[in-house]
Amino acid sequence: MEIIRINHPQYFEKEQNPPLAIALGYFDGVHLGHQKVILEAKEIAEKSGLKSAVMTFDPHPSVVLGKSTKHIEYITPLRDKIQIISDLGIDYLFIIHFTKEFANLLPQEFVDQYLINLNANHVVAGFDYTYGRMGKGTMETLTFHSRGKFDFTIVPKLAANNEKVSSTLIRSMLDAGKMEEIPPILGRFYRTSGVVIHGDKRGRTIGFPTANVDVTDDYIIPPLGVYCVRIMVQGKWLEGVCNVGFKPTFNNEMTKKPSIEVHIFNFDQDIYGQEVTVEWRLHLRKEQKFSGIDELVAQIEKDKQSALSYFEKNKV
Repeated sequence: MEIIRINHPQYFEKEQNPPLAIALGYFDGVHLGHQKVILEAKEIAEKSGLKSAVMTFDPHPSVVLGKSTKHIEYITPLRDKIQIISDLGIDYLFIIHFTKEFANLLPQEFVDQYLINLNANHVVAGFDYTYGRMGKGTMETLTFHSRGKFDFTIVPKLAANNEKVSSTLIRSMLDAGKMEEIPPILGRFYRTSGVVIHGDKRGRTIGFPTANVDVTDDYIIPPLGVYCVRIMVQGKWLEGVCNVGFKPTFNNEMTKKPSIEVHIFNFDQDIYGQEVTVEWRLHLRKEQKFSGIDELVAQIEKDKQSALSYFEKNKV
């Protein structure tokens, strides 16, 4: 997949690109609804002799337009989004750097400069996609703004259990720790990546060594507690149990962000400095403070047995 980064204002000649079937959207999560849009563009491209393309934006519009004052966390930070879209077999990915100037484009200007001039022959988007200043461009106005230069397809709402499949729904599930309910909407279990760093090494002294995973601030971190997880280490998936929290049994003061510590079953290699991916399977319990080491160790052993039992029943 060829990645083309666009910084507005940027002028294109149609001849710079082959004729494209292009899917439009922000696509945080690249969930099943998003995949329906992207794969529709891919199918149209294959049937019509076009190249398939996706257009997305970075950063999230709310960051630029001031609709959110807090740091934005993503289901799929840009690097993950690129990888998933590439895995779907798309030819081109256009990433537009979202700025106030870009957001201020009139709907017709956006279509002229970034669809017609990119050689879009067919445009695919969800029924609720908007474009141009204040989102005044909609899939209904695209008939007019296309100037007859391209065809377009509107992908209807995708629902699961009578709810619209959306990034908002997935975020609410993550916030509630409902990890096992996410795959029918996301199309996979939720994953976060990070580098294994040195911690206080207390786990190894009580018989439960852990990989302390430093996840970037761009990811949504699941709620505090203990989880059944898989962890990708050196290209191989391993099973384990993970604690997200501030270790209240040992720490009286809250640190800036919770630690993510994975006890990997039947594993004793040194993996400091290596990048790993954690796949969140099931929330076992909330984080709690114990009266002492013995009580903590007993609970960790229970958590480990619960996780082993889970994976015995849920083999991949």
